[in-house]
Amino acid sequence: MVKLAESVLYYHPGTADDRKTVALMKSVLVRMGVRIRNISPDQVMEQVGYLAGVPGFEAQKEGASGEALPVIPEQVMVLKSFSGRRLDELLMNLRKAGVPKIELKAVLTEHNCGWSFYHLYEELKSEHETMTAGKEQ
Repeated sequence: MVKLAESVLYYHPGTADDRKTVALMKSVLVRMGVRIRNISPDQVMEQVGYLAGVPGFEAQKEGASGEALPVIPEQVMVLKSFSGRRLDELLMNLRKAGVPKIELKAVLTEHNCGWSFYHLYEELKSEHETMTAGKEQ
């Protein structure tokens, strides 16, 4: 059986506060042997499957809509090919390294592969707001 390479799609809005977080995150991923793919603001309308290197997904045609790209104002992390044990190990190592909690995380699935990165962000944001609504009261 072929072991699939673990990888992380990582988006951050690029604020000055993110520099330390990004450095800490990358150091944890490198130590664990996990590939990291930084997602830039100009890639948010690409399909998650394409960004993750899944066969059968291709880059979107540039300038198809001519509209301004939507903005994602917070960090998003998408994990590919992680076992449950390795996912737990990653989250523990991020905590130990002092990486602030990334609220919007997902595992790459057949279902979300065809979504744009921005659509996945919207789904994660909505789920997070629903889950935390009761805690804020």
